[in-house]
Amino acid sequence: MDFFDVLTMIGGLCLFLFGMNVMSDALERRAGNGLKALLGKLTQSKVKGFFTGIGVTAVIQSSSATTVMVVGFVNSGIMSLTQAINVIMGANVGTTVTSWILSLGGISSENFIVQLLKPTSFSPILALIGTIFIMMGKSTKKKDTGTILLGFATLMFGMETMSSAVSGLANVPAFQNLFTLFTNPILGVLAGAVLTAIIQSSSASVGILQALSSTGSITNSAAIPIIMGQNIGTCVTAILSSFGANKNAKRAAVVHLTFNILGSVICLIIFYLISLIFNPVIFNASANHLSIAISHTAFNAICTAILLPLSSLLEKIAKALVRDDEKQETTVELDERLLSTPAIALERCNTVAKDMAKIAVDAFNKSLDMLKERSTDGAEDVREAENKTDHYEDILGTYLIKLNESKTNDSDSMLISKLLKAIGDFERISDHSVNVVESVEEINQKNILFTEQGKKEIMVICLAVSEVISLAYNAFINNDIQTAYKVEPLEQLIDELKVTLRNNHINRLKEGNCSIEAGFVWSDILTNLERTADHCSNIALCVIDGASMNMNAHQAIRTLKQNNPEFIKLYNEYVQKYSLN
Repeated sequence: MDFFDVLTMIGGLCLFLFGMNVMSDALERRAGNGLKALLGKLTQSKVKGFFTGIGVTAVIQSSSATTVMVVGFVNSGIMSLTQAINVIMGANVGTTVTSWILSLGGISSENFIVQLLKPTSFSPILALIGTIFIMMGKSTKKKDTGTILLGFATLMFGMETMSSAVSGLANVPAFQNLFTLFTNPILGVLAGAVLTAIIQSSSASVGILQALSSTGSITNSAAIPIIMGQNIGTCVTAILSSFGANKNAKRAAVVHLTFNILGSVICLIIFYLISLIFNPVIFNASANHLSIAISHTAFNAICTAILLPLSSLLEKIAKALVRDDEKQETTVELDERLLSTPAIALERCNTVAKDMAKIAVDAFNKSLDMLKERSTDGAEDVREAENKTDHYEDILGTYLIKLNESKTNDSDSMLISKLLKAIGDFERISDHSVNVVESVEEINQKNILFTEQGKKEIMVICLAVSEVISLAYNAFINNDIQTAYKVEPLEQLIDELKVTLRNNHINRLKEGNCSIEAGFVWSDILTNLERTADHCSNIALCVIDGASMNMNAHQAIRTLKQNNPEFIKLYNEYVQKYSLN
């Protein structure tokens, strides 16, 4: 093996790692909605969680990516630590699919049909199809599919290049002596762990081992401990991703590490005893693509069979290693680890936006109650809620912008637009709730009195605003189009009520039945109530526009109002319901 063979080997390794990374990323994007559906079916059942881990990892071809996602899910509260443990164990088994795919490269036969099964035979065809999809496909799904195919072809080409480059090492004594050292199981485990920790992918390191096995210098007794070490090394990714996360997320990463260390220790003892007592011939035979795939699967299956029933013990170990602080941790509402799976990240944003909506609506309803009772009890709660909605708008807006930069399908892109618009309106509703509270405080401080007619009128518009905010909230939470259609007619009536109430107050002022000071407060209250109704209209229109896949609020309003019998009917019902007479 000369200098140029080394360069070829490095080039092949780079292509292999690049292809695996590209393919894995595209698979995550392409399977986003499927991953969301799988996670929605998660229960406390160990078996279901285990098979979910297998399924997700088999799809995205990376146990590291699955475990990082799990850390993000636990950190965001989407998944409990108990569920995470079962999924992590399943991920370890799911990642063995990659080694079986790569083992196809070891097929050798002159038969035409068998030759077609070799990746080097069908990879060029996949690369051609992938390139066509990327260059000519208009939808995101087609482009992602093309990227998957091209990534796989690049991976297999890199694998073949590596195998060809290292074939000359079979006659190099130093290389043979190197793998003789790895017959010491502990050294083998350390070598596998270090290599995998560096490239942060057990699938990739197994692929490299399979490529090196083409030299014939690696025995099964040397390969098996290396495979055990690879499972330990892949934990580095999850450990790194847990930095800055909450306690349970860190425990999920610790469980991954503990599971693989305990599994490796148990299997290493079994392997050492079998080797010492029986010294099977197969241990001394040269490893190949297939035997490495079998060893990889057998190791992970044995570890899971032993430790899956002991998942509660792993949880206790993790909690003992990562203890709770005396003070409660601040909740992290959104986690950037989820950005790698846009569909799940967007679902999390939707959940957080609903939490924000509830805080804003509850705050406004509390301010209305304070206005009706002329009480300042609960003023601090309303202000605290307003601060929370400010925080929510900030983190959601920033996160959604980042999410929008990733490749999303049309429906997800529409939901991002809907949420970006709606969170601004909910934040403004909470602002108006504080304004109403300040008006109540001014009324009490200055002992301002309204006439009996004025009190009656303010209660009527308060009831109307209370209903419109309830309609907008329910439409948003449930994505209910029919409820959303009921908002605009009531919002129009509230606009008219505001004008009428303001004119009535001016008349009372002229007649000397009301003070100018009361008029200022009256005007502020009406303005905040009417503007809150405007924001409710915006929220309802977001729901309607989202359903029609057209975020054009002006067009939606024209459609609602122009010659629409249902709109007129609802408007007339509201007129009767909120009559001032």
